[in-house]
Amino acid sequence: MPPEPFSPASLGPVRLRNRIVKAATFEGMSPAGLVSDNLIEFHRRIAAGGAGLTTVSYVAVSRDGRGAPNEIYIHDAAADGLARIAASVHAEGAAISAQLGHAGPVGTIRKRYLGPSPGRTMTGTKVEQITTTEIDDVVAEFARGAVMLAQAGFDAVELHFGHHYLVSAFLSPRWNRRTDDYGGPTANRARLPVRILRAVRDATGGRIAITAKLNMTDGIRRGLQTADSIEIARLLQAEGIMAALELTAGGSRANQMFMFRGDPPRAEMAAALPGLAGAGFRLAGRALLRDYPYQEAYLLPLARQFRSALALPLILLGGISTLATIQQAVAEGFDFVAMGRALLREPDLVARLAAGEVTAGTCTHCNKCIPSIFTGTRCVLDHPDPEPR
Repeated sequence: MPPEPFSPASLGPVRLRNRIVKAATFEGMSPAGLVSDNLIEFHRRIAAGGAGLTTVSYVAVSRDGRGAPNEIYIHDAAADGLARIAASVHAEGAAISAQLGHAGPVGTIRKRYLGPSPGRTMTGTKVEQITTTEIDDVVAEFARGAVMLAQAGFDAVELHFGHHYLVSAFLSPRWNRRTDDYGGPTANRARLPVRILRAVRDATGGRIAITAKLNMTDGIRRGLQTADSIEIARLLQAEGIMAALELTAGGSRANQMFMFRGDPPRAEMAAALPGLAGAGFRLAGRALLRDYPYQEAYLLPLARQFRSALALPLILLGGISTLATIQQAVAEGFDFVAMGRALLREPDLVARLAAGEVTAGTCTHCNKCIPSIFTGTRCVLDHPDPEPR
C-alpha cells in the first residue's frame, strides 16, 4: 500500500506533518534584500493552511547572485528577518525551507552577469565567463548561506540547480562550452553542483535537510536533455547528501512558458515592465512567451523516467492542483508533492483537501500571477491590488 499523502513523513533529519510542499514561487516581498512583514504573513498563511513545508524563494547567495529586485540575499542584516519567518512558520506547525541560489546569467538588475561561457542574457546583456577563482567563491557563498539559514532555524535548504540559473547553465551543453574541468563531459559539467552539495553538507553538519531543484530538460534546442539529466541526477545521488530531489524543467533565460504552461500573460507582463522594456515586450511577447497548453501534472511523464532510474526521494512538481493527482503521485513512488500556483490562490487548500472538503483547487492557470512578482506575488483574480509595504 502506498503511504497516505497527508500523514507524517521524513525529509532527511526533518519530520514533516504531511507530504505536501509549497514550491518556491518568487514572492517579490523583500525590499532592500530583507524579510518583510508581508513575506512573513505570506508563508504563515501557507503554514496555517496545512502544507507540511513551505519554501521561501528566492534567497541569493550574495548581492551579485540576485536575479530581480526585492530578493533576499545572504548578508548579516538578513539574519534577524530569516529567524522571524522561521519562527512564524513553526508556530503554525509547518517546516520551512529556503531556495538558495545564484542567478548567474538570469535576471535584469545587475551590472555584471556571469555564466559558464560568454554569451548574452535574454535581453541582450553581455554574459561574462566566470573564472575558477570566482567558482570557488560561489561554492563558499552557498555554504555560508546554508549556515545562516540553519542558524536562523530553517529546517531545510533547497539548492537551486535549475531554471537556467548559474548552476543550471553549467549543466547545459547549450551554455557551457568550457574546455576546463567544468566543461565537456557530463561529469565535468556536474562538478559545480557536486562541489556545492559537499560544501553545504560540510558547513551545516547534518543540522538541516538538503534538497536540490534540477532541470529534467531545459526546454530549448541544444539544451540539457532528459537522458543527460538522469546521468547528472545519478552523480548527485551518489554523494549521499540530498534528502530529496525536486524535478523541474525549463527556465528564465529562454522559453519561459515551458516551465509554467497555461495561458501566457503577455499583455500583463508588458504592462508590468517599465519604459522601453515594456514596449519591447509588446513587440516580442509572442516569441518570448510561447503557447504551452496546461495539463494537470504536466511534468509527470518526464518525472517517471527519473523515478525508475533513481533510488533517492523525489519531489514531483508541475501543475498539481487535485487530490487525485496527489494520490497518484504518491502511489507511483514520489515521496513528496510540490504545489505552487494552486496555493497562491488558496493558501488553505492542503487542509481542505486533507479534510475532504474539496477535491481540487480553483487556480485557473491564467498565469496572471507571474507579472505580479514586481508588486508582490499573489493571485490577481482575487487580489488585484498589491498589499501596502
